[in-house]
Amino acid sequence: MHRIRELRREEHCEAIRIYQQAVLSCDQELYTEAQREAWASQGSSIRTQLQRGHALASEQDDGRIVAFALRDPRQRLALLYCHPRAQRHGHGRALIEAVEARAARDELLELQTEASLISTPLLLKLGWRIRWREELLIRGVSFERFNLSKGLKPILS
Repeated sequence: MHRIRELRREEHCEAIRIYQQAVLSCDQELYTEAQREAWASQGSSIRTQLQRGHALASEQDDGRIVAFALRDPRQRLALLYCHPRAQRHGHGRALIEAVEARAARDELLELQTEASLISTPLLLKLGWRIRWREELLIRGVSFERFNLSKGLKPILS
């Protein structure tokens, strides 16, 4: 079982390090070195998002975080990153499920996100649906990502 808790303000620097390490270690078949470097350079915007959004962390037994997720604004899963050594151990799944549960408690009907080639397969397994594919530029480097959504409550109850 994964321990999911609120990400504390004093852990924002560690979350940014996790973000950068996760991005820089991405599968080279999915992202070029130029893409990984451009993506990893966005640490200052991550800091701003962490300060205004609602972040959750997945922690190890010693209390150190190994993964985090962020809702910003409240109906959008804005960030989901896991330290490379902790990937494929269920932290991402546990965080997504916790974000969904909290959004449902907040009486949201749907969550949305823009997902990388890395996180899209996990989101699809968890019931998210692709709305469209989009391209964006980060520091002049082109990226492909997917806009996804997931309904949180049945239409009829």
